[in-house]
Amino acid sequence: MNPRNTAQGARARARTEITAAIKDEARAQLAADGAAKLSLRAVARALGMVSSALYRYFPSRDDLLTALIIDAYDSLGEAAETAHHTVAGAPPAERWTTVCEAVRGWALAHPHEYALIYGSPVPGYTAPQATVPAAARVGLLLIGIVRDAHGQGALTVPALPEALRAEAERMTADFAPGLPPGATAALVAAWAQLYGLVGFELFGQFNRVVEDRETFFRQAAVRLAQGVGLGLEP
Repeated sequence: MNPRNTAQGARARARTEITAAIKDEARAQLAADGAAKLSLRAVARALGMVSSALYRYFPSRDDLLTALIIDAYDSLGEAAETAHHTVAGAPPAERWTTVCEAVRGWALAHPHEYALIYGSPVPGYTAPQATVPAAARVGLLLIGIVRDAHGQGALTVPALPEALRAEAERMTADFAPGLPPGATAALVAAWAQLYGLVGFELFGQFNRVVEDRETFFRQAAVRLAQGVGLGLEP
């Protein structure tokens, strides 16, 4: 065994473990104080590290936030993809509602991470392009479901107002090639409504309004499926 390779492997493992510990402590601070108050110095102090040592892993607060955001998006995307895999052979409408329910389930299990990616913007922070692939995972999954339905002749294409046509065609060319523009516009609206439903439940807007929230959400997900042209009776 090459001692140099052994030493390099040990350093890589140590770096991975320390990076994970930094992220875990940062998530704990997010839960306690919110993203706006996240501080590298506070994270370092909680871990018994000097700030200069932590900066070797994350040069700035924004770098740490970006890592946490990517992790959250990836965790959400993995949950949605795993749920979808279990119904891969089902009709598109069932696949759609399964993904929607997986998004809700992940959010309820990870409220602070959901708030980080879909809550109030963090003052002074702008998410870099590096977050986009992870952020797109759920959206691309929903696009794929609608595209499959279209390919099977099972999509009822929603009507497209003429005033929206140019924008719908642009969106289709940008991220949903092959879909009718009317389907793309309806899909983007449904995607936004999905996260609105989840956010209302998670952040308390449904308090004293909706009691059976699981049933309410399931029926809302069915309506979203119908809105993009996937036939399913509630």
